[in-house]
Amino acid sequence: MAEILKVIGLMSGTSLDGIDAALVETDGVDLAVPGTALGVSYDAETRQTLRAALEDARTVAKGAAVPYPIRNAERRVTEAHADAVTLLLRKAGFSPRDVALIGFHGQTILHRPEERRTWQIGDGALLARLSGIDVVNDFRSADVLAGGQGAPLAPLYHAALVHQKKGVSSPVVIVNIGGVANVTYVDGEVILAFDTGPGNAPIDDWVLRNTGNPIDESGALARTGTVDDRILQRMLDDDFFGRRPPKSLDRMDFGFAAVAGLSPKDGAATLTAFTAAAIAKSREHFPRGAATWIVCGGGRHNQTLMDELHKRLEVPVLPAEGMGWNGDFVEAEAFAYLAVRSLKGLPLSLPTTTGVARPLSGGTLNRAK
Repeated sequence: MAEILKVIGLMSGTSLDGIDAALVETDGVDLAVPGTALGVSYDAETRQTLRAALEDARTVAKGAAVPYPIRNAERRVTEAHADAVTLLLRKAGFSPRDVALIGFHGQTILHRPEERRTWQIGDGALLARLSGIDVVNDFRSADVLAGGQGAPLAPLYHAALVHQKKGVSSPVVIVNIGGVANVTYVDGEVILAFDTGPGNAPIDDWVLRNTGNPIDESGALARTGTVDDRILQRMLDDDFFGRRPPKSLDRMDFGFAAVAGLSPKDGAATLTAFTAAAIAKSREHFPRGAATWIVCGGGRHNQTLMDELHKRLEVPVLPAEGMGWNGDFVEAEAFAYLAVRSLKGLPLSLPTTTGVARPLSGGTLNRAK
């Protein structure tokens, strides 16, 4: 029987809203039992520091020295993750000795797989020292260097969760709506995954610019607006949607420039419809139609977005909780699961999930002592 480890997974997504931390007991193969979890929001200063790092990263040449603002952001992110680990251990009633490993995704500030570049800031060695627990980080680089997309990486965990759940109609699609949206299609042993297009990022950025609020809470602003179908169709004509998967995106690939002339509420409505329509278009790339759609990530809290998905997909669309999962923490749990796979040298990505030529492991192990 494979060894079962108690592991912490940490995820800070492209929405830049904060850190998700989750405990999982897993063998990295068939068994994954989620446990205690919590979310820690970034303060306004950290969010601003990260937004600046996103802009700076686009101008840093490959191999060039990392400028101070990005190094500063990396330290802030790492220390914030160490604090999240401390809070999670306290909530669970554990000490660092009770946990075998941390899976530390870090914060993506650049993702250009076509240039064989992906950049997640977060100092794994520093986190190991601060937490007193071994840390696996840098999950994406090996895949990108080998010609893969480096994303999405959660599909193997999604498949493990689906296979543990009895009585679910197949095929199943798990949608994660963070800053970018992605899907995992599971039909028996068939696993297919790719980014579908924008998630929350353009909506959040639009709402922040026009109202000062970081998100469109429950889609309230979009609900009062009218979708501009002409602009929506123009956005959907982007070449990305016709490309065969696997494929992935940078957070900044889809912005809100197309709706710049609209009112705040109509812009929010159109961008929300765009995210839903892009997810619906992913069906064009599935081997056969999905029977069940399950939505994870922050986007499932946007009721206007969920209503758009129901309308466009015309099959059952469940929040993760409908499967007994905690939809806020599935991605964090995934990096706990992947950390164990990394430790065991097992694949983190497949040709059908990232386009890498063969199943490939990855990650960097940082010892606490």
